[in-house]
Amino acid sequence: LITDVPNQPTEEQLKSDPYLSRFALVFDREGYSPQYFKEMWDKRISCYTYNKSVKDSWAEEEFSKHTVCFPDGQKVVMLLAERGVFVGKKLWMREIRRMTKSGHQTSLLTTAYNAEIGKVAAALFSRWSQENFFKYMREQFGIDRLIEYETTALPETVEVINPQYRLIESLIKSKAALLYRKKAEFGALMIGETPKEDKILRCYELTKAAIQEEIGCLNKDLCTLKEKRKEMPKRIPMSQLKPDERFSKLADDKKQIMDTVKMIAYRAETSMVEIIRTTMSRNQDARSLLQKLFTTEADILPDKKDGTLTVALHNMTNDSSDKTIHELCSILNESETVYPGTNLKLIYKLVSDDFLRGQEF
Repeated sequence: LITDVPNQPTEEQLKSDPYLSRFALVFDREGYSPQYFKEMWDKRISCYTYNKSVKDSWAEEEFSKHTVCFPDGQKVVMLLAERGVFVGKKLWMREIRRMTKSGHQTSLLTTAYNAEIGKVAAALFSRWSQENFFKYMREQFGIDRLIEYETTALPETVEVINPQYRLIESLIKSKAALLYRKKAEFGALMIGETPKEDKILRCYELTKAAIQEEIGCLNKDLCTLKEKRKEMPKRIPMSQLKPDERFSKLADDKKQIMDTVKMIAYRAETSMVEIIRTTMSRNQDARSLLQKLFTTEADILPDKKDGTLTVALHNMTNDSSDKTIHELCSILNESETVYPGTNLKLIYKLVSDDFLRGQEF
């Protein structure tokens, strides 16, 4: 990343400003690690993440309103507050909290010392766009769909789970589950305070002794298996597997190409979403409107004489949607895109445009 991330500050700029960072890493609380934060800052890389195990609450007087602008242009007013905190006895960080209408406080940590408080909040809260992206791509683009059934061999240097290690791991889990049940059985076995017959007492003692012996044997077996597991490597190179234990993987060349095409299509769709949002009263419906547009019928009219390829879209279900699509068509037409493999310029319009020409939308 230090090599590839563009627009990084120069070494002179980093030396002149001790709080300036090369770039930022944004991740969930699963990556919380004061040691890691320090290692990254030693390389002048800032981190954004959620704080873990927050139990206290800050006074409401500390919070003030800030306008937070997200990457998609959306602006949200948030109640934010900030303090300095010494994390893990290793590094001073900025702790920023957001208070919701219910009074709940979400705590953020960052080493982006120069960043404006609203930008810190936007960077971390917009991280959810990653989850939203994969959810949308699975639902609408089938990004996890199987493309082909062809397989390819794995390189012999690739490390895989040792089958013997997996077998011992399975035995340990099985023995541990049986031991748990036996201990529960031993604890549940009870007898009255004053048994009436010696036979009942002897039976109780024998049963207890038998279960206790089983528990002892299981404990011994578990210890033996765990010692074997310690001596055995968890991962081994593919070359060390027996021929009947080796496996192949699904070929991924075609899938990588298809996924690339799908992601390009998603970015094109996202660009159109940003265009039509400005014309919609409910901008959260932008993607659903485009989904309807992509599946609506259209007349394709090539005109070699004029050098055009007209795509006449059939009208939507209501006037407001037609107005939005009309504006989108106007902007797309301004790009003067030529259909690939031809000299025909693409023109988008609604079927009704011919009848409404001269009328104001």
